[in-house]
Formats: sequence, C-alpha cells, structure tokens
Amino acid sequence: MLGVSRLCPGAALVVRDDDGRDMLPLDLFLSIGLDKRTAENALVNPKVTSNLTAVIKEAGIVDGCSKAVGNLLYMVATKFPGNALKHRPTLIEYIVSLKIKSPAQLDAAFLFLTNVGTESFDLKDFEEACGVGVEVSLEDVQASVTRVLEENMDAILDQRYHINIGNLCGQVRKKQPWADAKIVKEVIDEKLRGILGERTADDDIKPLKKKKEKPTKVEDSSANANACTVPSEEELNPFSIFPQPEENLKVHTEIFFSNGDIWRAHNEKEMLVKHLKETGGKFFTRFPPEPNGYLHIGHAKAMFVNFGLAKERNGSCYLRFDDTNPEAEKKEYIDHIQEIVQWLGWEPFKITYSSDYFQELYDLAVLLIQKGLAYVDHQTPEEIKEYREKKMNSPWRDRPIAESLKLLDDMRRGLVEEGKATLRLKQDMQSDNKNMYDLIAYRIKFAPHPHAGDKWCIYPSYDYTHCIVDSLENITHSLCTLEFEIRRPSYYWLLMALDLYQPYVWEYSRLNISNTVMSKRKLNRLVTEKRVDGWDDPRLMTLAGLRRRGVSSTSINAFIRGIGITRSDNSMIRYDRLEYHIREELNRTAPRMMVVLHPLKVVITNLDCESQLNLDAKMWPDAPSEDPSSFYKVPFTNVVYIERTDFRLKDSKDYYGLAPGKSVLLRHVKYAFPIRCTEVIYGNDSETIVEVRAEYDPEKKTKPKGVLHWVSGPSPGVEPLKVEVRLFDKLFLSENPAELENWLADMNPNSKEVISGAYAVPSLAKAVMGDKFQFERLGYFAVDPDSTTDKLVFNRTVTLRDSYSKAGSK
Repeated sequence: MLGVSRLCPGAALVVRDDDGRDMLPLDLFLSIGLDKRTAENALVNPKVTSNLTAVIKEAGIVDGCSKAVGNLLYMVATKFPGNALKHRPTLIEYIVSLKIKSPAQLDAAFLFLTNVGTESFDLKDFEEACGVGVEVSLEDVQASVTRVLEENMDAILDQRYHINIGNLCGQVRKKQPWADAKIVKEVIDEKLRGILGERTADDDIKPLKKKKEKPTKVEDSSANANACTVPSEEELNPFSIFPQPEENLKVHTEIFFSNGDIWRAHNEKEMLVKHLKETGGKFFTRFPPEPNGYLHIGHAKAMFVNFGLAKERNGSCYLRFDDTNPEAEKKEYIDHIQEIVQWLGWEPFKITYSSDYFQELYDLAVLLIQKGLAYVDHQTPEEIKEYREKKMNSPWRDRPIAESLKLLDDMRRGLVEEGKATLRLKQDMQSDNKNMYDLIAYRIKFAPHPHAGDKWCIYPSYDYTHCIVDSLENITHSLCTLEFEIRRPSYYWLLMALDLYQPYVWEYSRLNISNTVMSKRKLNRLVTEKRVDGWDDPRLMTLAGLRRRGVSSTSINAFIRGIGITRSDNSMIRYDRLEYHIREELNRTAPRMMVVLHPLKVVITNLDCESQLNLDAKMWPDAPSEDPSSFYKVPFTNVVYIERTDFRLKDSKDYYGLAPGKSVLLRHVKYAFPIRCTEVIYGNDSETIVEVRAEYDPEKKTKPKGVLHWVSGPSPGVEPLKVEVRLFDKLFLSENPAELENWLADMNPNSKEVISGAYAVPSLAKAVMGDKFQFERLGYFAVDPDSTTDKLVFNRTVTLRDSYSKAGSK
C-alpha cells in the first residue's frame, strides 16, 4: 500500500510502497513516463501531488508504465470531474488495459462521467461514447488529412508553413475523433512537406504583403450598396454563432510541443461550475483598448462585437483599459475612449484597468517561477531576437528557481537597471509557433503610470496580462481580431500553467477600409508629423474624425452590422459602403438648405433694386405643402448668386446650366422663377466674368429644363451670409496604402479644400454644433467646432449620389 509521509520537518515529501520502501514523488512520477518538467510542476501543487499519487496507487503501477499510459493517468489526476469520483477506478482500469489509449478518448470519458455524476451507467454506452474498440488506421488518418488539406489548399499555398497547424488538426479531428493527435500532426507535417517542399530559411521569415497586390475580395461601390439593403440572416442576428457559457467544457485548442507533448485547453467541470456561480451563468465580454491613441472605426467593430454580444444575450461588457505600457499611454486617451464608447451608444457594465490587477499579476508571476515555468533573463532585445530566430534557449533559462525569485524581487524594488533583465515564460523555444518562444512577462520601465502612479517600476507585457485578466474578470467570451489567432496557444498555455479559468476565444476578421490607414502607428505618425490636423481630422477614419465630419454613431453601427462579424480575413470594404449608410440616415434627418460655394453675381435687371420677395423653401422634399414648419424663408432680390460652374459662354445639348440667351429655373422654393441670361460683364482683363445680367419671368411662362440652386442677400444691397466650407476627399490615392513601402507618398494632395467665401441662406445663421444639413446639389454638411459667432464653418460629410462634380446637371 502506498503511503505519504515526511521524514522530518522541512524534509521532502516521500511515498512509501507496499514493501515499506520510501520513494521520492519525483522518482515515482518519472517512473510513469512523465517528463521532468511536468513531474516537477506536479510537485509544486499539493493537490496534484496527492491526486497523482492516489491514481498511481489505484492503477497498481508503482514500478512504472509506458509514457502513453502515464500521460493519460496524469490527465486523470488533474482533470477528472469531481462529481464522479466513484467511477475513477473504472476509468483507470480502461486506461491500464489500453482500451482507452488516446487523449481524445479520455476527454470523451470525462464528458460522459461529468454528465453521469454519481449515478450508475451501462458500460456499453460508456464504451460507445469513448470510442473503445474503434481502430483508426494510418490509412484512415491519411485519407482524412488529404481531404482537409485539399479543402484548405488555397490558404496552404498562400501561407505555406505559416498555416495554422492546430486549425488543420482540429478539422481532421472532426472527421476522425478517435485518431491519435500525434499521428495526425505527423501526417499533416509529412503531407505539407510533399506539397510545399522542405521548409527553407525564407519560410521562417514573416511574409511581407505583396506590393500593390489587390485584395482577394473587394466590396462593390455604393452603386451596389442598395443590394445590401435586404438583410441576411447574419445581419439579423450576427451573434447566433456563439455558444452558451455552460458549454465551455470543450477543448478550446491543442498546444503542440516540440517534444511530442500535447496540451488540450479546456475547463474542468469544477472550474466551470465555480465560474458559472460567480457570473450567474451570464455572458461576460470586454472591450479592451490600449489607451495609446484615439480610436478608429476598427474599434467600432470591436465595440459592436463585444458590447453587442453582451446586449443580445442579456449579459455584461467591461470597458477595460489594457494599460501595460506607461510610456505610450495618456490620460487624454483614456478620457477620449470613455467619451467615444458613450457616443457610440454603449454602456459598460464596469470600467476597469489591467493596472488594477498589477499585484495579482505579480503574485502569479512569482508562482510561475516557483513552478519552474518562468525565469529572469539578461539577454538584450537583439540577443533575444537572434536566439528566437535560431530556436535556441536563453543561457539563463535553467537558472535556479531561488535565483529568479530574488532577481524578480530586485527588479520590483528598482534595484536592476532598465533593460538589464526581463522575466520570461518557459514555454517551448523549438515550437512551430513563434508565440511560444518564451514570451516576455515583465520588463523594467522607470516611468510613472497614468492610472497606477509611480508604485511600480516593472510592468507586465500584453501577452502575459491579457489572458490572465480575462480569467480574473470571468470573461466568458474573449473576442479579438484574426491576427491574434496565432497567439491562442500562448494564451491558453499561461492559463493552464496557472490553473485558471479559460474563456472561450473566438477571432473575427479585422475591418479594412479602402483609401485609408488604420494602424495606430501610422495614424500617430500622420498626427505627430502634422500631415493632418490632429486626431479628429475629418479625413481620418478615427471615430473622433468621423464625428467631426458629421457622421453619426447610428450610421457607423448600421455599417458595422451590415458587414457582419465573420472570420473572412481577405476582404477590403470600400469606403463607398460606409458612405451609403451615412447618406441613408442623413437623407431622412438632414433639412435642406441652399449654399453657393463659388458665387457668381447675377443681377436681375427687370426687378426693382429695392424690391424683396420672401419665398418659401422646403426643408423636406416630401413635406405636405400645408405644413408651415416644413419651410424656411428665402429672400429674393434683384441680386442673386449662382455657382460659377453653373454658367458657360457656350451652350450645348447636354448642358443644363445658364448660358447667354438661355433660361434656367431658380428652384428649391415653393414658387420658383425662371431667369434668362441677357448680358455678360467682364473684368479689366476682358476675360474674367465678374457679373451676369438676366431677366426673370414673374409669370413663369418659360419652362426651362435646367434647375439651379441660388442665394440672395437678406435684404436689397446687403451681401448674403458668408460661411466657410471644407470639402474632403479620400486621404490616400491607392485602395490599400498600408501595403505600399512609401505609403506617405500616396497621400492625396487634394484631400482637403477650404472655401472661405461661400454664401448661404440667412436661415443658416442660427446653426450650432451638432446641426447637419443637406446643401442642395452639394451634399450633406455638419457644423465644425471651429465655428465662431462671427463665422460659421461647415464640413462636408458626404456628397450626394450624383456628385457635385457634374456641375449644372439636371
């Protein structure tokens, strides 16, 4: 019989076998085939030590067993459902007799026993659920792998050895659930070599995007946007794809180690029950921006996904600031983010900061060192990069645990110079996944923190912090963009290493919009180098810039909902599609007014210079004529102004503007007048037209085809209201400037035009911040914050469907 005792106070734990011999637990655990690291980790946790010792006793294998059996028994010791302990001997018997011989079968057994609990069950049902007796031949595995590779061939040829192997293994597992995962991976590796050839040095270099390469899929322009008005099933309920919190028992991902070990990330029943008790079974998500800049429209998608899922399922969403880099973060950005979240219509369940958990994060780092899973490293950034490229372990990787503990404490107390040491995770430097190359957990930064103050001089990295805080906040669904998919193994490695609850992780496609950049690094450069007018420049896809331009939060959310939250990552959304949603809303909400950008004076010679008519102009095209609130007053005197582009000296059949001898209609009022050009007045150079003279038809007998917008002064002899108008175009000429090596050279020199001498109808004098209008024939405009009591400034939000560039059109 095995027994556990201590020889004396402070001595190592020992195990006594049936013959009275004392065995160190480390030797016992190594005898069942566990690798040294796993065995040592088991000894750090008394519960695991006790459970594993008991399992070895029940299995009757004190003298050792094969590595395959030992690894399965280790899983039993660490993951067996607590509600079914009475059935543990039965499961162990199946393992020792090699009836259950793969981790997949064992996971199925755990699930079966979790559902059974303490009740009795039919062994036939158990065996069927666990695939007992099912033999998966090598040929079966090869056939399934071949099918999966064929289904993913485009991605394989495009990404080569950067393809996600874990994802491929998961697809094979769906076809062959009882296949040996190690054999599956070996077959995949072998067949990939057959398709791609041997891995080369170039395959170890992160591939650069091809210059000027067009995306695989580009959305149609606004001409096709109407086709999007019929909502798809995904648009109606884009959150239907997410599982319930109580389903979070399944394997999230498989972590493959270079020594052949495989970790299967999932929550044990006890862990999930505890989590559900703390959350009440509700959905918990988080929107986790780093406060190192202003948010862009891609963050609007992240908000829609995280806040939207919580709202759809009656859950809660945190606004969490991932503030792990004090040198780049500012209170200004924190305040801006809170304001923008509220502006977009989202209400956080709670506002938290990763820095709120700095003490917990530090304590867990100490625990990792104690478990032999972290170490203090003295390599420089250049050395770390070189060793990673060569897949070499750091010279300090195997330093004594006590030494790393003391050094980390010295780092925390400010006794180590900045850049002289980091804390690194002891993961797998020979892994196929670069995000398992001993990631940095802590670095020294003698910089005050915008939220935590100057309490700390070591700060945790994003990779270390993000997953742990997700777990500490009981996040049920950790949702992020697809570039983070490669980080899944390191995310779950850390949570498994610390025995923490594991959220369900799901990645969605990043939002890419044409003719702009959305990288924070690139946006910051545009702002700091003053190539744009600040973070809220209306040409930027920052949410502050869009808001200043006059774009509403509701149209942004409608646009995001329309594009969906799929995992398709090879598409770029044309800016026209966003414009479509903006126009759809403004067409319903923006009253009509008249403004002339480049005024040309027209003198009505047959109207007395002292006369003034006050005409009614419609603010809403479909408003009933009897509703006085739908009209505004427009003065009509003998001097009016039209657009310079609405006048030509030579007429043509396809031209509907004003020309000598030709008539047009001054429209957009309840009672419009036709005018006919009778004379052209030139300036001193005999070329510049300074004035046009015309006669109006008070009887309205003339029926011209051309229709022009116009502005008159508020009274005879008084100039119209002068306003400044800013016209914006796409910031970059190329569809995807981010792919260009010299992306700054692609900036559109005509992306902004300021017109300081535009004329407006008198009614616009009352406009204030937040007001939006349709300027007839010109587009939709919003009042800019630069406006003063002396001068109004308007930003063009978006053009009309028929661009103003077709001047004088019908």
